[in-house]
Amino acid sequence: MVRIRVLVVDDHRIFAESLAAALAAEPDVDVSAAGSGPAALRCLDRAAAEGRRYDVLLVDADLGSTASALQGVRPAVPVHDGQADGLVDGITLVSGVRTGQPAVRTVVLAEKDDPRRAALALQAGASGWVAKDCSLSRLLTVIRGVLRDETHLPPALLTGVLRELTAARKHRTESERLVESLTPREREVLRCMVAGLGRKAVAERLFLSPHTVRTHMQNVLGKLGVHSTLAAVALARRAGVGPVDLAGDVVERGGQLA
Repeated sequence: MVRIRVLVVDDHRIFAESLAAALAAEPDVDVSAAGSGPAALRCLDRAAAEGRRYDVLLVDADLGSTASALQGVRPAVPVHDGQADGLVDGITLVSGVRTGQPAVRTVVLAEKDDPRRAALALQAGASGWVAKDCSLSRLLTVIRGVLRDETHLPPALLTGVLRELTAARKHRTESERLVESLTPREREVLRCMVAGLGRKAVAERLFLSPHTVRTHMQNVLGKLGVHSTLAAVALARRAGVGPVDLAGDVVERGGQLA
């Protein structure tokens, strides 16, 4: 029998324990639980190092928004705590897992339907968005479906999510067009701005004078049609522009400047 390894990530201890215990009763499911994003990442890294990667993550959409204490009696399925390492919200965790362990499928568990957040989850790399109060059989269908590369959304969310994704793509296209108007040097300066480098640091990195960097930055703002570095960085992010690799060269994706 092929077993499915599932990691439940939720900072509501009772919910995490209950869901993990229900899934553990299935003959083909092995399940663990984590009470925070950092704890989940440690579980993933440890499992990968031991050659027993997780197949599916079930991630709380509101992860990190509660201050629920993970204390009390020892649960039947241990909930690994990691609050001391800081909070990681659900969408950020989905994105990090997508980047670090792309073979792992993620499904977001939500208290309520939210087309915008569901669209953000899909853009971050989630394979599904499921109501927390759905039946166990429905959840198992989703778990098995995402392992077949299916994407699962509640029917009531589909129209709203498609609208959100279409709007996001339109904004991205407009941002990409503006970024393409920059010269190669201006794009390099923009990537430094995305990395949070100030004018002096950019000048040192690119071997330019601070005055020249200031001119480039002004040109970048003008061509992008914005009035602040923060607005330029936000637009760059929408266009898929990533930061320079401060430890090495410019980061690239798919043969294009990232």
